[in-house]
Amino acid sequence: MPHQQSSLPLRNRHYDAVIVGSGPNGLAAATVIARTGRTVLVIEGAETIGGGMRSAELTLPGFIHDVCAAILPLTASSPYLNTLPLSSYGLSWIEPPIALAHPLDDGSAALLLRSVNETAKGLGCDAEAYRRLMKPIAADWSKLVPAILGPLRLPRHPIALARFGLYAIRSAAGLVKSLFKGERARALFAGIAAHSMLPLERPPSAAFGLLLGAAAHAVGWPLARGGTQKLADAMVEYLRSLSGEIITGFFVQSIEQLPAASAILCDITPRQLLRMAGKSLPEDYARRMAYYYRYGPGVFKVDWALDGPIPWRAAEVRPRRYGPCRRHLRGRLQQPSERAVWQGEHPRHPFVLLAQQSLFDETRRPYRETHGLGLLPLCQAAQASI
Repeated sequence: MPHQQSSLPLRNRHYDAVIVGSGPNGLAAATVIARTGRTVLVIEGAETIGGGMRSAELTLPGFIHDVCAAILPLTASSPYLNTLPLSSYGLSWIEPPIALAHPLDDGSAALLLRSVNETAKGLGCDAEAYRRLMKPIAADWSKLVPAILGPLRLPRHPIALARFGLYAIRSAAGLVKSLFKGERARALFAGIAAHSMLPLERPPSAAFGLLLGAAAHAVGWPLARGGTQKLADAMVEYLRSLSGEIITGFFVQSIEQLPAASAILCDITPRQLLRMAGKSLPEDYARRMAYYYRYGPGVFKVDWALDGPIPWRAAEVRPRRYGPCRRHLRGRLQQPSERAVWQGEHPRHPFVLLAQQSLFDETRRPYRETHGLGLLPLCQAAQASI
């Protein structure tokens, strides 16, 4: 927690809206309001803006790691963010040619590519089943995204949404067992669906596999050049161009510390909201929020600065400029790592996400390596844990 200031600057001002928290939702809300000409103040407790959109030198000087969010397919698909001129404020995307590699125990790997057909070719006996599943969803992407990522409203394309929903409502394990016969397709889909943080036997874990898999085919799995912080920085600069104001390094303890405002929006967790504004909330609402809100499984993350390439067994996974940026080190569908975490156990074979952004983004690495291996790669991994 940053050093707590005794009083908030601009305390005597009046704003149309004050927003606590500068994560993607907080900054998006701020720009929505500021675009209407209203006055907006964003307050961030950390010294750096962005929440989960931050990047920093976490290992050696010059190595830029993403602190939280790293690969951003849903950001690139966002109906709202695509209306903002973020490229004019320094944001540019990099799309690796292979979205994902899923290594298998036999030394091979299943690959998720931009093309549905090319992905299917690598899935052997399940090639046609994969095409039938993913091609309609990828084709309907522009129809589905506003309904899935936007606010709740009557869908403009109910048939496309219903077609997606018939599969999405199922468990990932049930869906792949009913559609796929081979281990490659089952492992690839299960690894993507594991982003749900749900046991794969639970509905609607299939929705995450379908959504992220279709995103790879429709828009790719891009990363922000220079680190995810560049997305936050671009949103901040655009907000400032609209006369929005930002204060960092002030951790709000109580809403009584805030300037007068017509509206207060909080991009924080329910428990933080209760601590900050519990006395101002209806008693029944506060009680239900305290009772029902529970944190889900946690994530353990490790960052490395490597002095050489990772010696993968599978040739498709080995670091190269035309290889994958991200790997899912999960193994087979039958390995119950997600279920173990939900039962409060440490899984013997945890689900690991590993990304090497610097293979495609030279701005994240500081110098050239001297043993003929090219630029020194940056690697980051995240491991699911209780």
